[in-house]
Amino acid sequence: MEPKDLRVSDAEREHVGELLQRAVGQGMLSLGEFTERMDTVLAAKTRGDLNQVLVDLPGIQIRPEFQEQNLPGMSQAHYPAPSAAGFPAPSAAAFPATGQSAPLVIKGRVSGIERKGRWHVPPAVVLDTVASSVTLDFTEAVMQTQVVRIDVSDYLSSINIVLPAEATADVNGVENVASSVSSKVRGGAPYGPLHVVVTGKVRGGSFNVTHPLSTRLRKFFNGS
Repeated sequence: MEPKDLRVSDAEREHVGELLQRAVGQGMLSLGEFTERMDTVLAAKTRGDLNQVLVDLPGIQIRPEFQEQNLPGMSQAHYPAPSAAGFPAPSAAAFPATGQSAPLVIKGRVSGIERKGRWHVPPAVVLDTVASSVTLDFTEAVMQTQVVRIDVSDYLSSINIVLPAEATADVNGVENVASSVSSKVRGGAPYGPLHVVVTGKVRGGSFNVTHPLSTRLRKFFNGS
């Protein structure tokens, strides 16, 4: 059997998802292209299927621990044998196409801004804030897509993003100038109910991504 015909594990799917996420952060893929390729990743049966989503992405390297076996047709891209230790993959329906939904633009000037409860969230959110206090609580939000991109342009604000317990986030695309940017949630590929990709610039303020207090307390008392 050809190596490209070998079956893939959940761990391999997750790692390729991380590489696609990195490509989004580097501007090589749009959010729509990302969700389309993740559909392919989640439906992939063989290593040849996974190769399709990476072959045109220059500089995307698979981690050394994934270099036990070569996947033909991909330079320096290697995968381990399937393992039962991988993460469960959701169905492809968890990554619907983003469509043409307009981004939600949230502006604030020396004000308090809060979104919580069952508010409707499109695939993209734009934060344009100055000296404001902002809380975006996604724990009960109604999502159009599993992956949401937040583009932030801020001066001197305190911004808090609250995500559900199993959500993931990528804040590596945020440039901070005399400010703080932190995330207390899991990074990596979008395998939970929600994955947030944050880009933009924070100047003289703070940007924090966290779970609700109840989730943090539960993890603390459970020792996780």
